[in-house]
Amino acid sequence: MAGAPPAPQTLPLAPGLYLVSTPIGAARDITLRALDVLASADVLAAEDTRTLRHLMEIHGIAVGDRPLIACHDHNEAQVSPRIVKAIAEGKSVAYASEAGTPMVSDPGFPLARAVIAEGLPVTAAPGPSAAICALTLAGLPTDRFLFAGFAPTQKSARRSFLQELAPIPATLVLYESPKRINQLLEECCETLGEGRKIALCRELTKRFEEVLRGTVAEVRQAICGRDMKGEIVLVIGRGEKVVSDAATVEAALEKALEEMTVKDAAAAVAEAFGLPRREVYQLALQRGKG
Repeated sequence: MAGAPPAPQTLPLAPGLYLVSTPIGAARDITLRALDVLASADVLAAEDTRTLRHLMEIHGIAVGDRPLIACHDHNEAQVSPRIVKAIAEGKSVAYASEAGTPMVSDPGFPLARAVIAEGLPVTAAPGPSAAICALTLAGLPTDRFLFAGFAPTQKSARRSFLQELAPIPATLVLYESPKRINQLLEECCETLGEGRKIALCRELTKRFEEVLRGTVAEVRQAICGRDMKGEIVLVIGRGEKVVSDAATVEAALEKALEEMTVKDAAAAVAEAFGLPRREVYQLALQRGKG
């Protein structure tokens, strides 16, 4: 067929662990090299074996009689020695996350670390990542960015998390559940300020892909009352340098003490303003007694 991509090649692979990035939505986003690795590896390992098997079927790659091992958050520590042993015996092992890049809020770190610890080769077949995809679509500066993963689910921990991120002079990239996105945006308004620029990216590379850009307040209003679905990446523009005058610090500490213990509030405010933790702790103690 004219213009059709070349069929995956079955080529000899040197022994080692091959970290394979898989599509976050559109199946054709996988790279040709990733397909070659999946076609050639002696052993296949995956966060979700059903998802990997389906992806391989789409691209005409047979599992055949090769081992297909489930390796995810709940069993990675137990499965890793088996994979390390296979590599030590001269096997090539391809590891794929369910979607995206292994170790970017996905399993793979204990496995890669175990292989590295034995002095065995680790390489990557790079490709899709929701964080990078969202960053390219957000319309916010990309010269310096910080991937912060998922925000904590507990309210006080999430507030502390945002306070720590607030002064960082970089674009921030977070993952969030559609069930918690409204609460996260509400706390972003309180912690980062309503006027901070953000982009909410949803269902990336899929049929209903959506990117909402604006201030925190504008995006929060745009999704108010909506039944949000699909995975969400929140990209947050860089903040201004925080001025640590006494009144500003005291106001931040007072707000933190409403939600946290004295110790946690002092730690969060000290981190946010770049101040010695002991000094802020003493101030928090005084205000706590008041």
